[in-house]
Amino acid sequence: MATFRKNTRKPRKPARNGKKAPAKRSRTKRGRRRTGRSRLSRFVVPLVLVAAITGVYLLYLDHKVRTGFQGNRHAVPAQVYGRPLELYPGAKISPGQLEAEFQRLGYRKVTYPKRPAAWSRNRDRIIVRTRPFTFWDGQASGRYLDLDFRGGVLNSMVDGKGRPQALVRLETPKVGSIYAAHNEDRVPVDLDEVPEILIGMLISIEDRAFYSHHGVDLKAILRAVWANLKAGGVVQGGSTMTQQLAKNLYLTRKKSLWRKLNEAAMALIIERRFSKDEILTAYLNEIYLGQDGSRAIHGFGLASHFYFNRPLDELDLPKLALLVGIIRGPSLYDPRIHPERAGKRRNLVLDVLHRQGIVTAEQKNRAAKAPLGVVKRGKKGGSGYPAFLDLVRRQMRRDYRPEDLTSEGLRIFTTLDPEIQQQTETALSERLRKLEKRHRLPVGKLEAAAVVARSEGGEVLAVVGGRRAGYAGFNRALDARRPIGSLIKPVVYLAALMLPDRYNLVTKLSDDPIRVGGKDGSVWSPRNFDHKNHGEVPLHLALAKSYNVATVRLGMDVGLKRVLDLLGHLGIDRPVQAIPALLLGAVSLSPLEVAQIYQTFAAGGFRSPLRAIREVQAADGSKLQRYPLTVSQVAPAGSVYLLNRNLQEVVRSGTAKGLSAFLSDQLNVAGKTGTTNDLKDSWFAGFSGNRVAVVWIGRDDNKPAGLTGAQGALRIWGDIMRRTDPVPLDLPRPESVEAVWVDPMSGLRADARCEGAQEFPFIRGSAPDTDASCVAEANDPLSTLFKRIFK
Repeated sequence: MATFRKNTRKPRKPARNGKKAPAKRSRTKRGRRRTGRSRLSRFVVPLVLVAAITGVYLLYLDHKVRTGFQGNRHAVPAQVYGRPLELYPGAKISPGQLEAEFQRLGYRKVTYPKRPAAWSRNRDRIIVRTRPFTFWDGQASGRYLDLDFRGGVLNSMVDGKGRPQALVRLETPKVGSIYAAHNEDRVPVDLDEVPEILIGMLISIEDRAFYSHHGVDLKAILRAVWANLKAGGVVQGGSTMTQQLAKNLYLTRKKSLWRKLNEAAMALIIERRFSKDEILTAYLNEIYLGQDGSRAIHGFGLASHFYFNRPLDELDLPKLALLVGIIRGPSLYDPRIHPERAGKRRNLVLDVLHRQGIVTAEQKNRAAKAPLGVVKRGKKGGSGYPAFLDLVRRQMRRDYRPEDLTSEGLRIFTTLDPEIQQQTETALSERLRKLEKRHRLPVGKLEAAAVVARSEGGEVLAVVGGRRAGYAGFNRALDARRPIGSLIKPVVYLAALMLPDRYNLVTKLSDDPIRVGGKDGSVWSPRNFDHKNHGEVPLHLALAKSYNVATVRLGMDVGLKRVLDLLGHLGIDRPVQAIPALLLGAVSLSPLEVAQIYQTFAAGGFRSPLRAIREVQAADGSKLQRYPLTVSQVAPAGSVYLLNRNLQEVVRSGTAKGLSAFLSDQLNVAGKTGTTNDLKDSWFAGFSGNRVAVVWIGRDDNKPAGLTGAQGALRIWGDIMRRTDPVPLDLPRPESVEAVWVDPMSGLRADARCEGAQEFPFIRGSAPDTDASCVAEANDPLSTLFKRIFK
């Protein structure tokens, strides 16, 4: 049965005219409701969209903050250290040289040293308290040392109880950092390493509400706005330390409203994610405090070294106040450029500290009178040794990724000797100026490079990449591959002397003209530098006088392949074209590569790959990798001995005799000049008893330098050696070598009594077995008597 719903709707009233009234009113209400909803949606939807975008952006910022904060605050560049200076009775070191080392280490000169890193001097007596230091082979505690000098030598060394000390190492000087491409450097500090007064200064000057706000301090912002309005300019900032940290970590220094909004948002996120101590530690290590050329100075640890050459925990009140004052404007208050302005800013900081009861009036007044104490600016780029650090980087890349070098805080102990480096730089720059003046060459056009290493072991002691040694740029010592000219000749002569059944030092060589045909039908006719030919000459004289024609004849007889193979054994691993011109130096090598060749000569035929690194440690001091000495014999000791005696003759009476103007003949150094066509390159390579060095002079545009090897590079080489106390070259004679008297005219065996006879070394069994006529005469008493009478 169907059911029907009762209609409860009231019937419409009929219209007055009897017609049915339209439902106009109801439709109007529904339309108004729809219009209201559409208007509301026009506001709500964008708001929701903005909120969603803002939320997503804040999530992005949160991710950026978390990953960046954890990553960037631990991105610590590798710290590079030089050699430690060893002190022992008998060490050849003067008080002045030791003072220079103290300056490199940032030690203070005082009346009497009571704290570490301080020293005093009274004539030839020095008292020092050293810092503790972790070397690659263990921890060394700080020491009290009383040093007495006599005549440029350390005469005695005792500790605080008067006990003699046999050997003490000073800490290794820091010589640079390896930082990333954005050129940010740091010396990280932990919160417990920072002087307490520095924390108080930062809170008082930069962020009084640091421990109470949540990243942004509205009161400080309003206070800064009011102060700036009254002053008519920006005199006060309202950023908290957390905001400053956000700016340093993630944002640019360009001022804009968008950057300030991002800065505030990031500050709030940082405060939510990390503790106050973590934020403060990051601030101490990240705040921007200056610029050193292209290198940005971040953090108080690095700024302490940059401005004062001391660790942060050794700074006193006025120096700490200066660093805090610099925060407001590192360029504006740069104490080296604007010392008066920086001093006023420091004193303003001291006034605030006094008003807040952090320092007494006496402390404030004494600190305000103190000098700024800023050391002279080091060479730009963060290191005075860019060429050497370049070598360190290249050797490190064999075992480490680039990001490891720039972010893991590695400690790299190197072989650099800062004293030898300094003397090499000085000799090179001063001599270049003198050469340009003496030979009337264009001022500033000559360039040069130098490498100094230990003869035994191949430890690189100094690298100079150009006349402006302290500036990073093209490293000529490593990358300027230039024809080496006559520096190749010892390789040719050694290849011959390794064939003792065919060649010895007195073997006659022809210096008559020669024509060498090429595969393409061309003919090469080498000439001597003096444009003369000298007939038959003994092998030793051909090298001493650097005769080109005799050398080419010798090399062609020995064979190009043999010369090339020997060049490879001596350490040259690059492809070299097997052409006759190779015998006169038509091979382009860098000064470092040439140093490797001559190191092998200096070590008696034992090659040690040139190395700049001793050991690498992790940031916590644990050992990562050692770079031990490796030695391989690549040439017979006897043959190399003969060559080295010949190279001593080059210096004594050959093309390098000009060294006598710089060095005593008693040093018996060995070496070889090198000159290339049109005088484009000037070379000298040689060695003393303890060091091998190579010098190159030329022009970057490859135009003629206008100098022979003897006129140019030899003079820098001699000046370097003169300044660095070389050890005499005493060549121990191998068992395979014997000394035999020879008549230089005939090349036959002679006797000590023969007139004009000379003693030469020979590989046993290779000396002349035929006696010269003078031997029989020397053994005939009657003949000797007649000679004396008629003489």
